[in-house]
Amino acid sequence: MPILPLHDSNPLRIIPFQAVTVGLIAACALAFFWQLSFADWREAPAVVGLALYPATLFGLAELPPAYVTVSAELTLVTSTFLHGGWMHLIGNMLYLWVFGDNVEDSMGHLRFLVFYLLCGIAAGLAHAAVQPASEVPTIGASGAVSGVLGAYLILHPKVRVLVLVLKRIPIRLPAYFVLGGWIALQVFNALATDDSSAGGVAWWAHIGGFVAGMVLIVPFRYKHVPLFDGMRR
Repeated sequence: MPILPLHDSNPLRIIPFQAVTVGLIAACALAFFWQLSFADWREAPAVVGLALYPATLFGLAELPPAYVTVSAELTLVTSTFLHGGWMHLIGNMLYLWVFGDNVEDSMGHLRFLVFYLLCGIAAGLAHAAVQPASEVPTIGASGAVSGVLGAYLILHPKVRVLVLVLKRIPIRLPAYFVLGGWIALQVFNALATDDSSAGGVAWWAHIGGFVAGMVLIVPFRYKHVPLFDGMRR
């Protein structure tokens, strides 16, 4: 990841605290600790059954009965709370921490929770639509977090974001550069490979979540919250 966000100069204006953003981060962290409680969690039926499998979602395959934890449709949600490792978890939660508070601020707590889950579902469906016969498990909050990034781009494109470039150079860049560059990279990687999850990354899930966030922010935000406002200075 060439650019790592650390902080944005964008105070909350409506809510006093980003309770749902923090709650989602805590939920993902607790879910990961639960995963680690299994000796071989990648093979544990309780964990495997919560991952998203496009083929089972579309009825093209079935999991062994011992691995069926929830319905295939519900895995569009449960899979977003699981992660494949520490860096997977930390990377997703860092992006959610930096950008989630202002998106939550734009619509309030309950609507933000619904918004986040819908973006995760849209991301899962985008990934599954590209590879409907895939039996490879997909997990991670990145699709839902991508929706947050898409919403932030529509709300605050001019806000300066402190990032680390090449993991060592701190610099402040406008959000449209950081997030625009991020989604451009996802599109490039998605088009550059025949496998939508090559390298363990579901690129089309990121794209689907991002587009969903850009669209859903319009009806979900409070009506008095402007779009494309950036930071007026």
